[in-house]
Amino acid sequence: MRGIIRLISVTKAMKAIIIQFPFGVVAFDEKNNIVARYMFPKKPQAAAQAIAKLESGKLSDQITNLITQLQSAGYDTYAFDSQAFADETKRTLNIAVEVARPQETEQIHSRREQIAVETGFVKDAAELNLWTRNVSMELAKVQVKGATEKRDLIVGQAIQTLDDLDRTLNLFMGRLREWYGVHFPELDRLVEKHETYARLVMNLGQKENFTVGALEEEDLPKNKTEQIGNIAQSSMGADIMEVDLLQIQALSKYILDMYKLRESMESYMEKTMDEVAPNTKTIVGSLLGARLISIAGGLRNLAMRPASTMQVLGAEKALFRSIKTGARPPKHGLIFQHTLLHDAKRWQRGKIARAIAGKLAIAVRADAFGGKYCGDKLKAALDKRIEEIRQKYPEPPPIKEQPQREQRPREFRERRDFSGGGGSGGGFRGGDRRREGGDRRWRDNRRGDQKWGQNRRAGTS
Repeated sequence: MRGIIRLISVTKAMKAIIIQFPFGVVAFDEKNNIVARYMFPKKPQAAAQAIAKLESGKLSDQITNLITQLQSAGYDTYAFDSQAFADETKRTLNIAVEVARPQETEQIHSRREQIAVETGFVKDAAELNLWTRNVSMELAKVQVKGATEKRDLIVGQAIQTLDDLDRTLNLFMGRLREWYGVHFPELDRLVEKHETYARLVMNLGQKENFTVGALEEEDLPKNKTEQIGNIAQSSMGADIMEVDLLQIQALSKYILDMYKLRESMESYMEKTMDEVAPNTKTIVGSLLGARLISIAGGLRNLAMRPASTMQVLGAEKALFRSIKTGARPPKHGLIFQHTLLHDAKRWQRGKIARAIAGKLAIAVRADAFGGKYCGDKLKAALDKRIEEIRQKYPEPPPIKEQPQREQRPREFRERRDFSGGGGSGGGFRGGDRRREGGDRRWRDNRRGDQKWGQNRRAGTS
């Protein structure tokens, strides 16, 4: 029996509890005695970066050396105060780990000042409080910097820049069409595309230069070149001086440069969305996906929202108006820009919007939380569902007849009209009594006035 007891005591597992403090990482035995430690650098910036790395679940060389030192001391089980830290340690070093119980960590953290002095990091509690404050400030800066370095915020800024470019181009093109329209007003209705209009103004200039041959060199369709060339010869526009035309052409050049900038911005959006949210791009496209990320405030914020919210995202005014007035709620918001939804029939749009929002929610969460690429499968399932909707609802639903109000009998309406209101009487009889009482008072007042008039005439006579 004694031999068995001795064998059990020899094979008993040794557990080390590893706790992170603002001044370092300290390992304790089961009696809360310090057995190993790794102290952070004495600079708050370096200490904050080390803490941020540990909180993100990444192991440093110093922590690996600390665990190796514990292994050489005979410890084979390691308890951590962080689940992410424990999972990363198990995955990297392939050792037995567990999460420490709250009772164990609270007891150790209550001795933080004593541990800091015992390890020699500080001299007293006041110095520890000052160090903790400085490290907390630096850690907040590191976390803010890490949040702003996320690529989804860059995507939001890029799509807002693209929208600003579109608004600016529309504003400048409106001014260019009015300005050049003084010289060649008919060109405004003949050329609808803004970029083509600006290119013709910059390259050709005077309306006399709008010949069929010159227009064909600008890659215009043959029927359009003949139409513009014929109208240019009989245009009712005024003549323009060369100095004025140069300014118009300079504006056209700037507009064309902005179109080139917009084209490069779109290609940049395509590449960035491939890196940041490839599943979202497959479902709704790069531009619409970037707009949804921007209006939600980030990819993670968008992923935390349900599919019903994604469906009406961007239609907040209509949604709150329906809640306030009881009107019908909106069926879709920004996702209406999706080609499958925009080109759908009116009575199918609500169902298609729900289908797109459901697949979009899965795609966004896969992108935000590090899931695998599943955009192709989601897109195939979405196309299949939309085809089912089109086949099941080929015709609009019948119009529902509004229920008509029940018509009261004629006698009921007549009595109601002359009742003067029910009031507290609770019926038409009370209204009749009040009406009769009012008539009686009116007659009594009239008799009194007549009697007063008779007495006055009698007195004066």
